[in-house]
Amino acid sequence: MRNPVVFPISRVFWTDKIERKMRKLFTKIHLWLSVPFGIIIAIVCLTGAILVFEQEILRVCYPSRYYVEEVKGEPLPVDELILAARRQLPDSIKINGIRIYPDPARTCQLVLPGKKAAAFIDPYTGQVTGVDDGRGFFMQVMRLHRWLLDSTKRDGGIAWGKMIVGYSTLAMAVILLSGLVVWLPRNRKVLKNRLKVKLGASRFRFWYDLHVAGGFYAALLLLALTLTGLTWSFGWYRNAFYQVFGVTATPSKAHAQTPKSPAGQGERRERQPDYACWETVLSTLKGEYADFNSITIQNGEATVSTADYGNTRGSDRYAFDPKSGEITGRQLYKDLPDSGKIRGWIYSVHAGTWGGTATRILSCLASFMGAVLSLTGYYMWLKRRR
Repeated sequence: MRNPVVFPISRVFWTDKIERKMRKLFTKIHLWLSVPFGIIIAIVCLTGAILVFEQEILRVCYPSRYYVEEVKGEPLPVDELILAARRQLPDSIKINGIRIYPDPARTCQLVLPGKKAAAFIDPYTGQVTGVDDGRGFFMQVMRLHRWLLDSTKRDGGIAWGKMIVGYSTLAMAVILLSGLVVWLPRNRKVLKNRLKVKLGASRFRFWYDLHVAGGFYAALLLLALTLTGLTWSFGWYRNAFYQVFGVTATPSKAHAQTPKSPAGQGERRERQPDYACWETVLSTLKGEYADFNSITIQNGEATVSTADYGNTRGSDRYAFDPKSGEITGRQLYKDLPDSGKIRGWIYSVHAGTWGGTATRILSCLASFMGAVLSLTGYYMWLKRRR
């Protein structure tokens, strides 16, 4: 006669035994990776949280750069604005282009050489209201976030800052996954305790609850930020990431190659552009777009940004004759293959811009929680060692 008790008891014993071993293993993985990489993870997460609202902070700190004192009639033509800027800026500063916004209270932005370098000019008076050399506070925060203030090696040398951030981010992905395994409760009572923070408890219990409950709530967003951030660190990971979404190409930008202008234009790239035709290009594009975020015009090329959600780096690109301003080619975002869109999507998810202000706030809070998790983890580890 079969004993109905033996098998269930042995099965429960075997399951509990495996569960204890697995939990112990993942606990060690979680700890062994958190201790050496926790400080770097905290730095990356905290700087990432700051960068989410970079533009909003800059507009609050430097309102005269971004907004005019008074809206006076119609804006000056583009060529007059650039000529006015040339009279006010040093001769060593080269103006590569201009960016126009639909808000009549916004200044125009002059595109200068260098990453994030720009000058700002009042479109009604032609007065330069400020210059950003692209090396200010937020640029240093970006360098800390991506390279630990190191610089990229153009000679092919090892960029140690980028490497350390990359491996720390990779460790963070494993830490998050192992933490979720350790977090899994065994019953409903434990689940209830792991979803809340007891404010009136001891200091250790407060930090413990914040680590456990806060880590659970932020885990999904942190994992998304981590997995997208790794595409900037490792080429092999980027290729694998693209292949997961069925994309084989690995473009460096969210767009395909900009449509070319008529033959011979490339030979005249370095010559002084005819700014008078830029006004023609601007009028043409404004006529085609009833709503846009910005229009950027450079010598022979124009970019129209319209996306507020989804791939916020997606834009339509145009080529125009640098003499007449006639549009000679166009590359619309909707016509791009997936290989031309995925990079912009990766950035939008990583920066939290894909869902508007709500997702940016959530990404900022999740990034800040990532730093909190590292510090509370160190606190509990040191406390237990004592």
